[in-house]
Amino acid sequence: MWSILYALQKRLTWAIPAMLALGFLYGALLPEEPLRWLILPLTFLMVYPMMVTLRVSHLTGWDDLRAQLLTQGVNFAVIPFIAFGLGLLFFADQPYMALGLLLAGLVPTSGMTISWTGFAGGNLAAAVKMTVLGLLIGALATPFYVEALLGAQIDVDFWAIAQQVLVIVVLPLVLGLLTQRALVRRFGQEDFRNRWAFRFPALSTLGVLGIVFIAMALNAETILAAPEQLLYILIPVALLYAINFPLSTALGKALLPRGDAIALVYGTVMRNLSIALAIAMNAFGAEGANAALVVAIAFVIQVQAAAWYVRVTRRVFGPPDDEVREARRSDTAESADNGGAQGSVGSETGAESESGSRRPSG
Repeated sequence: MWSILYALQKRLTWAIPAMLALGFLYGALLPEEPLRWLILPLTFLMVYPMMVTLRVSHLTGWDDLRAQLLTQGVNFAVIPFIAFGLGLLFFADQPYMALGLLLAGLVPTSGMTISWTGFAGGNLAAAVKMTVLGLLIGALATPFYVEALLGAQIDVDFWAIAQQVLVIVVLPLVLGLLTQRALVRRFGQEDFRNRWAFRFPALSTLGVLGIVFIAMALNAETILAAPEQLLYILIPVALLYAINFPLSTALGKALLPRGDAIALVYGTVMRNLSIALAIAMNAFGAEGANAALVVAIAFVIQVQAAAWYVRVTRRVFGPPDDEVREARRSDTAESADNGGAQGSVGSETGAESESGSRRPSG
């Protein structure tokens, strides 16, 4: 079982499109209404495992304060409004799809923020703080943003959204941290990290794939009636990431050291699409399926874009700091060796000259 889950987790870029296709076939051929009963348990399966592995202890120490402020500034003062503007432009007559784009832009960071920061050689401690802070601020801010930006276009029940955030984010967070504490107490910190922690994200992947399947199944009839809609959804979602990556990269290069800059990019570009998907499916009734479809398509783009960015990180930010230091040490050592060798040659030459001057003639 675990090997299958790990394989799905590693191949998410293929697994999500496959589940979208299967969900479409199911929705086109079979009644989708029974699937609604699976939304809440799959939501919990999707979110709770992520919370078990959160390292809240990394919140101590604020030597990266500028990076944290920049990250949350982009996350809550820039990206939601870009998503809102794109929603107005592309989904003027489909407010629930605009809602999906807004939700994708509202809830920042996920466990993948930490993973991709590590792959790219960024500051992992800073990425952990960005993840925890972004999750908490996003949970508190989401109901206010949705009501303020889309309250005139869709039926927004502020307290229903707040209740769903409580159930989807806060309850799994509390239970996840309690689970983490119990496992650490039972097995020790090292055993928890090496044996248990990596299993939970794989379980979360199962929840993500299940919710993606349901979101597509619920929209199958709509897509059959207008198949070009998928392409029309893809364009604004791709634009959201196409704007976010250069913006975060420019800010990071201009204002932060390399490790913090990479954490900033992944702390702003990687959205918590699992929670966005859960809110869309649970807080907005049948219409929420349209919002969920937009978020599901964002999954495909986000994973592909994150993998691509790792490949260009060295070109954009230069080599990691430890490689630079090692190169400098090597250059210094080489210079010292060359200087010593030249000094030795000079001494030998001087000695030979002195010996020659003392040698008796004829």
